[in-house]
Amino acid sequence: MNTSRTPTASSRAPATSARGHEAAALVHQAASLLLIHPDDRWPDRIRLVTDCLAAVPGPAERSLRRCCDALAGVPVLDLSARYIVTFDRSRRRTLHLTYYTDGDTRRRGQSLLTWQDLYRTHGWRPPADELPDFLPLALEFAARCPGPGVRALQEHRAGLELLRLALDDHRSPYVHVLEAVCHTLPGASPADRAAALRLARTGPPTETVGLLPFTGQAPPGPVDLPLPHVPHPHPPQPTEAAR
Repeated sequence: MNTSRTPTASSRAPATSARGHEAAALVHQAASLLLIHPDDRWPDRIRLVTDCLAAVPGPAERSLRRCCDALAGVPVLDLSARYIVTFDRSRRRTLHLTYYTDGDTRRRGQSLLTWQDLYRTHGWRPPADELPDFLPLALEFAARCPGPGVRALQEHRAGLELLRLALDDHRSPYVHVLEAVCHTLPGASPADRAAALRLARTGPPTETVGLLPFTGQAPPGPVDLPLPHVPHPHPPQPTEAAR
């Protein structure tokens, strides 16, 4: 007698969920690589991302591929200049997530400390030369530590949507990277969408005071966290707590 039975939906769910988390992690790591300033390693980075996209078929993969297709073949110096104009010279297209929620106000200092504490709680130290809300850093954290990382991205969903809308207005191919990231997050609630649209119309709040200082001095690098299939371009360095 054949005693085998077809797996139920509940017994199949963990594997499906695991595959979904793995695919989302790969998308987040790929997005992080694409959003880092282009340098002499850019050709290797975009080739690595392109080679890995077949592992995540779906809307996020199609969005990332559109970005790669648009950027492939652009000389690195030209792409670097475009990157600076796109992200570094417009407050509406900044890659620093807390700006969309706090602008240039006192609140932003506390928000930056919240990001710093999140990383350190999970064995990470943000680079001393970059603020902890830098989107490529947040995306790599989400790839390697999906639980808290994805929750942090979702908390900043309005900012991600604002950046996506601004990149679309700018006709930048980087809009497809933001599309891919948003595809991996739970569907935007009406409140998130409304907040994004309100901020898109009025801009983030501003205030003529200095930000609280960010004093992280430890070396960068994640340690002993679940790794996606796309590696980070820089070798990770262990923190003292992880040794």
